[in-house]
Amino acid sequence: MSSQMIRAYDNANQSILAGDEPAKRIHFNLVKLGAGQSHTYRLPNFETAIVPLSGRCDIDVDTTTFEAIGGRKGVWDGLADSVYAGPDAKVTITAREDCEIAVAGGRWSEPMPAFRIPPGDVDMVDVGSNETKSRRRIFHILGNRQADRVGRLLVSELYADEGCWSGYPPHKHDTDQPGETAHEELYHWRFEPQTGFGTQLWYEEGQEPHAHVTRHGDTFAFSTGYHPTATSPGHASYIFTILVGKTQRSLVQNFEEKHRPLMGKIPGIDAMRAKFR
Repeated sequence: MSSQMIRAYDNANQSILAGDEPAKRIHFNLVKLGAGQSHTYRLPNFETAIVPLSGRCDIDVDTTTFEAIGGRKGVWDGLADSVYAGPDAKVTITAREDCEIAVAGGRWSEPMPAFRIPPGDVDMVDVGSNETKSRRRIFHILGNRQADRVGRLLVSELYADEGCWSGYPPHKHDTDQPGETAHEELYHWRFEPQTGFGTQLWYEEGQEPHAHVTRHGDTFAFSTGYHPTATSPGHASYIFTILVGKTQRSLVQNFEEKHRPLMGKIPGIDAMRAKFR
């Protein structure tokens, strides 16, 4: 199976995906800590980004300490403050207050120095419009600004306006060929208000689409296929996104041929593509 929907009640405070099917190159974990509590991990074959979704924490990466990381009340309250750790690093997260932390990993084996990604280094691109029902803002935590400091991991936070689509026009990135790269991907949703919901479509070339209802806390991982997603009217959506390349870090999206005329009608598509390099 090359896609999997993981419901919120299945992923509370545990490793959601750790290099298993369908996304063997992706690690994802949600860590929830009370003030003073700690969580330690070591992933020999994965580089990781440690991204507080809420709260403030100290992060030790081997012998380097990054103090007072985070500080958001939640994902709707400002830009991320994060830390990057290379493969096989011993990482300890210690909460200064109640925290929820996303650990985003990509398969990689070469040693890489740890570094902080402060809010000022987060790179935003505004895509689409409300008129075309496609407006979303993508905040790159590990994007092209960090290209020379990481392996093949891309991490971002996407905010879609109510009633708007993202991952649109439909595209895929499952094959290394001219005009496309092979990248596995993971989405993790939050909605405002939390009663919000949306739709995740997924389909292979020429096949009937699968449609999943997306709710607050759900996660979707996939290694192939087209994957547009929509947010219901009256609700804004947040998607924590992980991309990991098979042979390179730069992402090249292959837009479905019958929908390519839409690319010229939706503002910011070219700018969006440039940020995933």
